[in-house]
Amino acid sequence: METPARILIIRLTAIGDVVLTLPAVSALRQNFPSAKIFFLTAKENVSLLRGFCDVDETIALDRAAFRSGNPLRMGGELFRLLRHLRAEKFSLAVDLHGNGESAWLAWFSRAPQRWALVRRAGRGRAYTRPIKPRSKLHPAESHLDLLEQCGLKIGAIQNKFFLPAMAVNDARAWFAANQLDPAKRSLYVQPFTSGSHKNWPLENYLAVARHWQAAGAQIIFGGGPADYAALAVARREGFAISAGVPLLVTGGIMRLSTLVLGGDTGALHLAVAQGKRVLMLIHQATAGCPVPFQHPDWTIVAPKRSGIAEISVAEVVAACAAVLG
Repeated sequence: METPARILIIRLTAIGDVVLTLPAVSALRQNFPSAKIFFLTAKENVSLLRGFCDVDETIALDRAAFRSGNPLRMGGELFRLLRHLRAEKFSLAVDLHGNGESAWLAWFSRAPQRWALVRRAGRGRAYTRPIKPRSKLHPAESHLDLLEQCGLKIGAIQNKFFLPAMAVNDARAWFAANQLDPAKRSLYVQPFTSGSHKNWPLENYLAVARHWQAAGAQIIFGGGPADYAALAVARREGFAISAGVPLLVTGGIMRLSTLVLGGDTGALHLAVAQGKRVLMLIHQATAGCPVPFQHPDWTIVAPKRSGIAEISVAEVVAACAAVLG
């Protein structure tokens, strides 16, 4: 194929899924070092793309506009987005999302080359290279497999998120405001995920936190804005709460911590991409499960045919000891 000058990558949601595109974005840059790379994502993820050093420009999709029910707002957002996609004259569109919405956006970009993993036959018409996904691959590996099947060379795999210096400074300021010392051992706990079936009980996380606080470690409970109220019990026990701070500041707080503990959630994938040690609790170890990329040993898996609540507090405390000492 002709070397593309302008590449569009599509991954609309969610935080963890966007982070897991990092190796594919790096591979595209390695194959096309002079190309200008654009990344189309939901508006709420735009700040995250500041840590993607291989992305030149971000295009935001305001999904709230389409949910508003206001025809003028919906039509205005659609017209703005489609005009932007057409104006950029992309040479290649790589859809790493693979749903009906992203297929339609890839097709409308009018890029001469359009690649995607296609799970439903009808969507294949939107692409010039519809590739059937292989099973048993980690999501990040599936993205790389798509690129390889489309003829790209996959060299050294890079999974690196470059946190902006301002976010690190804001995280240090947050530590200071909460009387925490970045030089001391810190356990960052992210107790909530996007699905209740992936959540280890909060009381278990609190038990682990009490153990390591008694052992001299600093404890931080994090999460999104919606998690702040649910962490009231942790707040009453005197633990520092960072839930609701901006996403990149969360990245900085995790970077300054010694260990990040939680379930299969975007924050933990973000920590892994920063080279931070994590411990991920997962309810099942199925093929293709998004365990910490390149670090499947950084997990504790629930017993077979049991829920995640069956992971014991003692097992998690012992696993944390390998890092917290």
